[in-house]
Amino acid sequence: MRVSRIYRLLRLITLLQGDRGYRVSDLAEELQVSRRTVFRDLNMLEMARIPYYFDSESGGYRIGQHFFLPPVNLTLNEALAVLVLTGRGRPFGKVPLLADSASAAVKIESVLPGAVRRHLGSVTGQVGLNLGPMSRHEGLDEMFRRLTDAVGQRRVCRIIYISFHERKQIALTVHPLRLVFVSRAWYVVAWSVMHREIRTFKLGRIRRLEVTDKEFVPPPNFDPERCFGLAWSMIPEGRLYKVHLHFEPQVAGNVAEVGWHETQRVEWNDDGSIEFHVTVDGLGEITWWVLGYGDQVRVVTPQVLRRRVAQKAQAVLASATEEGI
Repeated sequence: MRVSRIYRLLRLITLLQGDRGYRVSDLAEELQVSRRTVFRDLNMLEMARIPYYFDSESGGYRIGQHFFLPPVNLTLNEALAVLVLTGRGRPFGKVPLLADSASAAVKIESVLPGAVRRHLGSVTGQVGLNLGPMSRHEGLDEMFRRLTDAVGQRRVCRIIYISFHERKQIALTVHPLRLVFVSRAWYVVAWSVMHREIRTFKLGRIRRLEVTDKEFVPPPNFDPERCFGLAWSMIPEGRLYKVHLHFEPQVAGNVAEVGWHETQRVEWNDDGSIEFHVTVDGLGEITWWVLGYGDQVRVVTPQVLRRRVAQKAQAVLASATEEGI
């Protein structure tokens, strides 16, 4: 028997041990085979004396809950956390790694004790995780896998990259140091030989990837857990600024309850407003964040940030005025 079929049969067993019944069409879609192949695989399970059956209540095939795999020692809260965080009931589309969490959830659920599965089945539909809008990741699984290997094996890579800064495609030699998911997309943090500095590259903009056999030595002071330094989000600019913002009562609570940055400090005023203090590397990213609060925020310091916000706000007003608003 070919390895591919053995893998498919194991996958079929895992699916049938879940808490839902799978129709033949569902199994064909999950296994990416024809309905005819599914029936042949089901016949193979029967020959192996694996007790699957057709559940008329769910309208699909299942395997007896006491067969084959032992239960996992998870508490109800642990199991709930794993299934929710791995996307149970809400697959993460084509996002590399996150998409695999859906199949991981099926495998985890299939080996839980029956009582735990039944309880979770009544709860998971009411507990969700919404990561918000995401970038398109179609076709990036192979690139993600190859970059993961390159990071682990410290392999020099050559890429063709769509640079919004240069407004063109550029050819680069990079030393990939870390893969990280930020906000809505996957990025690779790498040393750029051309730029002679560590830069961040969005996977969706890499048009071609070549992983070479040449090894590289990581920068001596590179800390993977602090690869963005004190940047507001992920683009450090090489200069630190002490930022002081005043937020009005209408939005103060929403701002204060979120951990926006590791250096932030909040002071409450008697009228319900807050003074927000942070030390940030670069002003580009925080400028847009400040603008998002409109007239409910005022830049106290530094003056350069105050000017940037004012200029962009005036540009927005000018644009709106031109359109007759």
